[in-house]
Amino acid sequence: MSIIAAFMVPHPPLIVPEVGGGSEEQVRTTIDSYERIAEEIAMIEPETIIISSPHSIMYADYFHISPGKKAAGDFGSFRASQVSFNEEYDTDLVDEIARIADKNAFDAGTLGEKDKRLDHGTMVPLYFIRKKYQKGKIVRLGLSGLPLTDHYRFGQMIKQAVERLGRKAVFIASGDLSHKLQPHGPYGFAAEGPKYDERIMDVCGRAAFDELFDFDESFCEKAAECGHRSFVIMAGVLDGLKVDAHVYSHQDVTGVGYGLCSFYTKGEDVNRHFLEKHLEKQEKKLEEQKNASDIYVRLARNTIEKYISEGIIPDIPDDLPKELLENQAGAFVSIHEHGRLRGCIGTILATKDCIAKEIIDNAISASTRDPRFDPIRKDELDWLEINVDILGEPEDIESKDQLDVKRYGVIVSNRYKRGLLLPDLDGVDTVDQQISIAKQKAGILDNEDYSLQRFEVTRHY
Repeated sequence: MSIIAAFMVPHPPLIVPEVGGGSEEQVRTTIDSYERIAEEIAMIEPETIIISSPHSIMYADYFHISPGKKAAGDFGSFRASQVSFNEEYDTDLVDEIARIADKNAFDAGTLGEKDKRLDHGTMVPLYFIRKKYQKGKIVRLGLSGLPLTDHYRFGQMIKQAVERLGRKAVFIASGDLSHKLQPHGPYGFAAEGPKYDERIMDVCGRAAFDELFDFDESFCEKAAECGHRSFVIMAGVLDGLKVDAHVYSHQDVTGVGYGLCSFYTKGEDVNRHFLEKHLEKQEKKLEEQKNASDIYVRLARNTIEKYISEGIIPDIPDDLPKELLENQAGAFVSIHEHGRLRGCIGTILATKDCIAKEIIDNAISASTRDPRFDPIRKDELDWLEINVDILGEPEDIESKDQLDVKRYGVIVSNRYKRGLLLPDLDGVDTVDQQISIAKQKAGILDNEDYSLQRFEVTRHY
């Protein structure tokens, strides 16, 4: 046996009547769809119900699988403690997923359990399922801050584990859509909100899971979605399988998007290995970028590859233009992998006697010494996108009115504390955002005075 079906569902506690207290009727369509899905799961009679939840334990660089034999939870934090759950985990399947992850040196397992109680992202689906079907153990999975490609790989490993053990299983991808659909909603409105919901419902309605990789991280963040990574894990679980997709409903009346879909497996389909296709496309794109890179980026990339692969700091090439050998300036080297920042280190002012040395030193620092990330590994080198910013001289300014988030970077200073933010960054759309982030980087508190400087950059790709 294997995965019989997968379901995309939301998890607002509001739709539990004991929590909603009557207000759940505004999303009656969502509730009716949920009940249909629960009935279908009861008809399947799965041995195991696997649930990925954005509100389970989440780490930046690790997929957490809930350990132990049992777990309990209730809606006490939503003033409905009488609605409670006592669930038994499928320990054999948990162990098999962890074993496959370990064999593949993949960052997933049962370490780091902080809270053994079930989260609402798990309990809301179970509320509806358990009204119709009381059998079946569960597996609870958390998301991570790792790239979407790793979420898909995680799903593939889950599929492999299910098949190895011969489990009859269903997969529940728990996740709300955008939280910024209505001005009257709890999170307000953003133009990206309705666009996200329209796109994700279209993609899932067609089971076009390859397009899940095309959702830019900045776009998802502005839309304030919470389920995208959960849906990508689901796509990995269905890797290489033909599916019959069905959309039950979509609602946005509360300002948060609730989408419900089902995906019934219909045998193998060699054309639906979407990660493989995505990586092939990415590889071609990156190769084109490398070939088009200017000398600044080629110098940074060569430095990173030599240092990571061989532990060697390369000599300055003889054929560099004079501007790199004779001029001095601050420089930042930024590294992205699969659309996510992987390292960024730089200098505000020149610290070396030429720009070439500045780039070499900062390329090594960005790839191995950025405290936010682990050092880049050799197997990541082919997937790196690199750009280099050469900074102009900072100039003092009187107020934020002299800033332009697209044109100028900002330096915020308070005595010995100083924070810098480059211009024209994804997700940074206003001067106030720019200053706020720079203050955070500097450790400048809201009640502390600060001075401003601006600078321009020449960005090299």
